[in-house]
Amino acid sequence: MSESPDTRSLVSASSQLNLMEIDTIDDKEFDIPQVDTPPTLESILNEPEDEEEPFILEDTCLLNTENIDAHSCETSSLASSDSGDRTHLKRKRKTVELSTTVHGSVLRHSILKGISAQIVSAADKVDAGLPTAVTVSGVIVVGTSHGLALVFGKDLNQALRLCLGSTATGAEYGAVSALSINHDCTRLLCGFAKGHITMWDLANGKLLRTITDAHPPGTAILHVKFTDDPTLAVCNDSGGSVFELAFRRLMGMRTCESRCLFSGSKGEVCNVEPLLTAPDLKDHPITQYSLLAMASLTKILVIGLKPSLKVWMTFPYGKTDPTSVPQLAWQFVPVQKVVNPVLAFCRGDTVHFLLVKKDETGTIHVIKQRQLQLNCDIISLNWINSRTLVVMDSGEKLRVVDRPSQEELESLDVAEALVGEKACYQSVCSYTGQMVLLGTKSAHILTLRNWRERVDCLLKQERFVEALSLAWSFHEGTAKAVLGLFGDPAKRKGVVADKMIEILFQYVERSVKKCPEHGKIQIMEQHFQDMVPVMVDYCLQLQRTDLLFNQLYTRLVENCVARGVFLESLEPYIVSERLGCVTAPVMRDLLTHLQDNNMMDSVENCLIHLDITSLDIQQVVQMCWDNQLYDAMIYVFNRGMNDYITPMEKLFQVIGPPLREGRALTDEQVVMGNKLLVYISCSLAGRAYPLGDIPEDLVSQVKNQVFEFLIRLHSAEAGQEEELYPYIRTLVHFDTPEFLNVLALVSTSLQTQLVSQHTLEDFKNDKQALEYQQRIVDILLKVMVENSDFTPSQVGCLFTFLARQLAKPDNTLFVNRKLFDQVLEFLCSPDDDTRHTERQQVLLELLQVGGVIQFDEGRLLGLAEKAEFYQICEFLYEQNHLYDKILDCYLRDPLRKEEIFNYIHNLLSMPGYSSEEKHCVWEKALLHIAELVTLDPAKSADLVAMHFPEEVRPIITRLQDDHLVFQFLRCLLDQSATSREGPHPQPLLRLSPDLHELHIGLLCRFTPRQLTDFLKASQDYRLEEAVQITEQYQVHEATSYLLEKKGDSHGAFQVLLKTLKDKLGAVTSEKRSEEEGETGREEESPLQRVEGSLGDIIALCHRSSQSLNQEQRGVLWFPLLEAMMSPQKLLKGPDTRTTSEVLKELTMKVLNSMSSFIPLPAIIQRILQDPVYGKGKLAEIQGLILGMLETFNYEQTLLETTTSLLNHDLHWSLSHLRAAVSRGLHPRQDHCNICLQQYRRRQDSPDDIIIFSCGHLYHCQCLQRKGSGHAEPRLLQVWSCYKCISSQRGRGGDRVTTETGRGRSTSLAQTNVMSREAGEDGKKVRTVVGNLS
Repeated sequence: MSESPDTRSLVSASSQLNLMEIDTIDDKEFDIPQVDTPPTLESILNEPEDEEEPFILEDTCLLNTENIDAHSCETSSLASSDSGDRTHLKRKRKTVELSTTVHGSVLRHSILKGISAQIVSAADKVDAGLPTAVTVSGVIVVGTSHGLALVFGKDLNQALRLCLGSTATGAEYGAVSALSINHDCTRLLCGFAKGHITMWDLANGKLLRTITDAHPPGTAILHVKFTDDPTLAVCNDSGGSVFELAFRRLMGMRTCESRCLFSGSKGEVCNVEPLLTAPDLKDHPITQYSLLAMASLTKILVIGLKPSLKVWMTFPYGKTDPTSVPQLAWQFVPVQKVVNPVLAFCRGDTVHFLLVKKDETGTIHVIKQRQLQLNCDIISLNWINSRTLVVMDSGEKLRVVDRPSQEELESLDVAEALVGEKACYQSVCSYTGQMVLLGTKSAHILTLRNWRERVDCLLKQERFVEALSLAWSFHEGTAKAVLGLFGDPAKRKGVVADKMIEILFQYVERSVKKCPEHGKIQIMEQHFQDMVPVMVDYCLQLQRTDLLFNQLYTRLVENCVARGVFLESLEPYIVSERLGCVTAPVMRDLLTHLQDNNMMDSVENCLIHLDITSLDIQQVVQMCWDNQLYDAMIYVFNRGMNDYITPMEKLFQVIGPPLREGRALTDEQVVMGNKLLVYISCSLAGRAYPLGDIPEDLVSQVKNQVFEFLIRLHSAEAGQEEELYPYIRTLVHFDTPEFLNVLALVSTSLQTQLVSQHTLEDFKNDKQALEYQQRIVDILLKVMVENSDFTPSQVGCLFTFLARQLAKPDNTLFVNRKLFDQVLEFLCSPDDDTRHTERQQVLLELLQVGGVIQFDEGRLLGLAEKAEFYQICEFLYEQNHLYDKILDCYLRDPLRKEEIFNYIHNLLSMPGYSSEEKHCVWEKALLHIAELVTLDPAKSADLVAMHFPEEVRPIITRLQDDHLVFQFLRCLLDQSATSREGPHPQPLLRLSPDLHELHIGLLCRFTPRQLTDFLKASQDYRLEEAVQITEQYQVHEATSYLLEKKGDSHGAFQVLLKTLKDKLGAVTSEKRSEEEGETGREEESPLQRVEGSLGDIIALCHRSSQSLNQEQRGVLWFPLLEAMMSPQKLLKGPDTRTTSEVLKELTMKVLNSMSSFIPLPAIIQRILQDPVYGKGKLAEIQGLILGMLETFNYEQTLLETTTSLLNHDLHWSLSHLRAAVSRGLHPRQDHCNICLQQYRRRQDSPDDIIIFSCGHLYHCQCLQRKGSGHAEPRLLQVWSCYKCISSQRGRGGDRVTTETGRGRSTSLAQTNVMSREAGEDGKKVRTVVGNLS
């Protein structure tokens, strides 16, 4: 029997499952795996809620961890195809981190071999056909393509209990297309491809009803499903309609009443899903409404069937793939400790969730939840529990997704397990945590694995790292889809911890047994480095150090490489203080191993973080000293023996001798000295070195011991030559500022503690510490002031420290004031010129921190002036507001002279100073203005422009040196021309004309070549006076510019012409050196100077010729030509050929320039009249004539080319205009758009008609009556389309297009239509082209 067209979409004949490819399983595995006891309402409410868990993207290579179980028939995942490759496992293990999320194999996939065998047998023996639909409840029912329903039990044998229907009825009804079992597993509904519905009694296999009129005939049944009410079901046919089926039994007769819930004419429904409740949720308030979800191709509808039909919600999909099919699935989900139904639906790649709940007032709310986005086309959607979804994509891959976190937990390829192609409505079903998949020759079941089984799956593949990571997620409660863990959290953690310990034992055995026995040592180390740190980490996370150091270490110590890797892996945990206590044997092994491998830094890191009381202290100290582990040595003395003095003695023994002998310290000794300072600081502050705190009962004792040690008169091994207080001397010589910083920190700490102490004992201890501090200060003063071995900086550091301490309000130190006077005399000694800057800086720092109160200011100022400590003087003047005297300090200080300008500007500009103070500074600056200008003319000009604009003339009077005046004026005028860019923008300064003229005279004297540029840029001078000045100093170029600017072009020409003649004369003269001295252009040759001067005079002639007549032009150009031609007759002989050629080229340049203003015949006549060219042969002037003719030919060619291009453009424009105007027009109608009559009203009378380019036609008389024409100059008539203009006015246009080039281009043609006397029907047409309107 062939398949019906309706079942072809549900059954894929090409989808075959080869049962031989799957390993055989024993009879026990034939049975359907039993699920755990269904959860009660109380257990669901107490389930931990993490609905708001953030969305986390995880590495797909870690999510796909499914595998083949050796004892069950399961399909492998997408990522398990290479699980047997050892190198692949090793490669992945290297990249796995302990914090990486691993989910393992979540689903168990098994074949129902009993059912599968009987499906194949039924197809062969009774012609049952291929399977088409499946449903599961207390039994499993499989529908076939020949109309049979095979009922199988869920016992161990999966026996066939009933075979409902026959092939005869199958031929009549078609294939089974839908199946449904009621909640108590007593009734079965079968839907068929030809529209029939049958109801069967599953207890005895009796046919109870055959329904043929529940829906329109000829449409297949897509879905038929029971509701919670056993007398109520719904069906969905291929026409897209949904019907309610109500079953009744009256007078022994079984009836079925049908009611249409949704008509397919309003939109085809493809899927329906009633809300079914578990027995323990029967009393839920939502169940009384009997909810039904329906999915069409455009939207989702949720309706209530009881107590009356009501639409609760509609939800459109939005933009989706039109080839996708909608999916629906209900599930009761705990949300915020309340269990409510959630509808999951999708079409395409996005799963939406709708929460249905009833509030206290009885109102029903449908709330949209966070959606789930998947990168696949979903063809099946099922809940496997309240937190986990299983979806199938169009590539027939099952994806397990955790809904709260939206993580994909697993992906399974089930391409050979299904019968569906694009939809799996009837070939995939779920029931109480199980999913059944129907294939063409087999049935499959998928269930969630319990937590122990998921871990064991990874162990069977020897993936211990992933197994430990997964078990740890169970331990911490972060795992997804957890099954099988019960009880309170502590009990759960205990169960999982036992399993992890078991895994660790297996892991350590495998690491030892699988170690490569042959090969390089690096391979063995890498082998254990991949494994041992994992064991250590998980033992510490489980807080099982006994397991780590007893069982695991005992097993690993058998292999020397494993032992070394284990010991080295302990260091990071010790340093991070995750491992604080190590057993004595392991501690000894660790130190021995690190020392043998020269890993001394690691030894030190471990020692300072561990309890070392169990070690041989002397041995450890000697090891630390020999290997320069000073931190560890100090730690061992402090923690092991409570000895805080011996470490200092040992360090002083190393750095003391070289410092006393004046030798430079090595890098190692510098490190030791720095550690010593830090150690002293920590000890006096109550902190342990290098980390932690000193025990509270030892703090005071340690402070006193350290102070006593520092103030000792002699060291323990002192010689006769040893000076007093060796330890303090050593620290001061090593680093004075840092040692004093230590004392300052200790002083601050002690004063703070003294204020906050509450007990008498504490007060006495801190009081004693302050006395020790005073004693150290006295020793420092005695040692440093009376000894000349210390530099001024060191002495200054001491007194700066003292000044800071004395300036504090709660100071407890006492210092004799005479000592400050001694230091002052020492620093200000005028006989000592060495380290001048250093001594001044030290004294300045001392004064700035408050030391000024320790000195007599008058004496201090006198000493500072004698020592030339100008910064000290400035500081004192600043204190007394004598700001004018600070200017003298700046002027006398060679290092800070440049800063005086900023100081004056800031003081005169900034607020906070009185007017008297500013006036004093103003007068003092004016008094020293000559020094300021000499120092920096530009900054002086800025200062004058900003603060002394009225004093410019007196300032210039005070500047007696002309060159200084010149520099000052130049900078001042530059500043006044434009605002100088800088931190102090100022307004423009306008100077009087006489100052400009003074500057012009100075420019003539010092930089005449810059004069012309200045004259062009400035406009504030007087022309007559400027001309007189330039003539006085014979700066001809500037004189010419001024005369031209004055309007005397001829005078300017004469000046430049005289200059040119002088330079031409220099070319032929023997006294060139004198001429070069006059012009100041030593770097240029005479010919170059001639060329430059000629360029200036030609430019002048060009500018002047524009406004002169022909005669006046000749007065300019011909003398210039004569000046250039006359020197050439003086150049004779072969040595002058080069000069002659250059002059001829320059003459040619003049001719070319003047040809634009002087007629050519006049030029030639003047050339022929010249004595140089007038005599002799014509060949002598041939070059000049030919040059002029070439210029003429070039200009003639340029003019002809330009004329040709213009004519071509004009021709192109006119031809296009003519084509546009003369083209034929086609009218839209054959009647006038105004009078609505035919354009030819009478045969015998000609009428003028006008046709516009818009297609409208008018009589000329009609347009004239409407006023759509007007006359323009040079045009007979200008017309406008009446209809188009009217429509524009109707749209609000306030402008009528009547001019050429405006609005719509409506070219028109005026045609005169006349009748011919001949009997022909044709017309003689005379066309008159009108304007473009």
